[in-house]
Amino acid sequence: MDYSIKIGGEAGQGIQTIGDALARVFSRSGYHVFTHQDYESRVRGGHNFFQIRFSDKPVTSSREKIDILVALDRESIAVHEKELSENGRMIYDSVSLKQKYDKPQFLDIPFENLAVEHGGNKIMANTVATGAALGMLGIELNILFGIIKETFEKKGEDIIKANMNTAVAGHEFAVKQCAGCSFSAAPSSKPRMLIAGIDAIGLGAIAAGCKFYSAYPMTPSTGIMNYIAGKAKEYGIIVEQAEDEIAAINMALGASFAGARAMTGTAGGGFALMVEGLSLAGMTETPVVIALGQRPAPATGFPTRTEQGDLNFALYTAHGEFPRVIFAPGNPEQAFYLTGKAFDLAEKYQIPVIVMFDTYLADSEWTSDGFDPGKIKNTDYRLRGEAFKNLPEYKRHALTETGVSPLAIPGDSKHLVVTDSDEHDEEGHIVEDAGTRINMVNKRLFKKLPLIRQEIEPPVLYGDSNPEIVILGWGSNYGVMKEAADELSQNKKIAMLHFSEIYPFPQADKFDYLKVLRNAKQTICIENNATGQFARLMRAETGFEFKANINRYDGRPFLLEELVDEIKKKI
Repeated sequence: MDYSIKIGGEAGQGIQTIGDALARVFSRSGYHVFTHQDYESRVRGGHNFFQIRFSDKPVTSSREKIDILVALDRESIAVHEKELSENGRMIYDSVSLKQKYDKPQFLDIPFENLAVEHGGNKIMANTVATGAALGMLGIELNILFGIIKETFEKKGEDIIKANMNTAVAGHEFAVKQCAGCSFSAAPSSKPRMLIAGIDAIGLGAIAAGCKFYSAYPMTPSTGIMNYIAGKAKEYGIIVEQAEDEIAAINMALGASFAGARAMTGTAGGGFALMVEGLSLAGMTETPVVIALGQRPAPATGFPTRTEQGDLNFALYTAHGEFPRVIFAPGNPEQAFYLTGKAFDLAEKYQIPVIVMFDTYLADSEWTSDGFDPGKIKNTDYRLRGEAFKNLPEYKRHALTETGVSPLAIPGDSKHLVVTDSDEHDEEGHIVEDAGTRINMVNKRLFKKLPLIRQEIEPPVLYGDSNPEIVILGWGSNYGVMKEAADELSQNKKIAMLHFSEIYPFPQADKFDYLKVLRNAKQTICIENNATGQFARLMRAETGFEFKANINRYDGRPFLLEELVDEIKKKI
């Protein structure tokens, strides 16, 4: 069993409401679920869609063919009719669309009339559509009823009952009118967790002990602020919506200097404003985690689309030389654990750590058997309380063998905590002499960097252990590359290498991935940018050059069949 459902329409028509409800029903039924969205940068109108794939086997990408298409506007029919699978069905409301389609694959369901008749308000047409889709699949409504109760708990029993009635009406209508539908959902099993990439980053931050989050809203990073704010009271976190990104990073640095684990988030345009603060973190050795969401640029580009075009920006932005760490998770599980690791490394080595993602990862939802917060290190590396008070002296930037100085809390002792954005001595006071400058650069950069490199994990190898073809990528392409490798493995010796820990670039001592690449007959780097930024980074760091590249930069993610076809062309 492997079905895909697409809900298409204008912004404001409740596309996400239907999609979220169906995805939650499928995940709670024990199915494996993957969702992704496509939406324009507008509050009303335009053309958007929400796509769900669910199966009794793991799924990690979206497919081209659609089995059930819920069309809430005419454009959805015009644009997506050709995507219907051989036995696919299009459901629509001819009254609200003011047009009747006499085609065998089309099913006219009076969403609005059923909503008014059974719920008293046409606003419940989305619930009718949700019930209808489940009826076509032969899935009962018990789980949907539970979701309706959770969603409308604060609105009272009357609203809950009305939505249940409209769901039943849609379900019954679809069962009667779609007698020829060949859909049959597999038996359900134990519920699975369903989580979006953006929420997994927020959850990882909370698990890592984040106590301060500041940001200015900017797609695709805003979801992190929303998620953490929703849990702030429960976990004692301060969330501040700043007036701009300059204020946001400086607030985070101030909170970190004062002793709190701190994080900020933004997209490329906002990160451009943060770069002076990034250098401030490097000079003052103040721990901070920065979530950097990628979208097509330059300038505001496609505000709601996806791209992997900011890798060079994250690697080389800010003035001066200082260590930084860059992670790029490929799925929500990696997002959770790598965000936790970002906090640990930021605090341990007193450096900025950047968690890169893109709109595709942010918005896509995956099912999982659950995350283990116990695997996230939450070590307090700071001097606090008696340990600080009993020191005979304190130097904020003391020269040490590791380059890591004692990190104390201002006001927690008679000792003064001093730092400066100018070059400074061990105590944190401004200096001008060459000798101290050399010592401090060596401390911040050359002593820390080898230790940080040892913390970086190599890429994941998936597929044939001795492949003739290797597809390689980073960040959000993990899922689609994994399924492409599976599909092509039937008659090819193929494997995937996926990088999620980007910089410092992973060494080959833990796993000799360079040997795998050099032994392969064909190597292909897959990226969502125009110039192959990761391929160039790898050549600069290792000398390895790919034999082929697949680059997409239209603001859309790879669908499974599209990527498989592109790989076939290269091999």
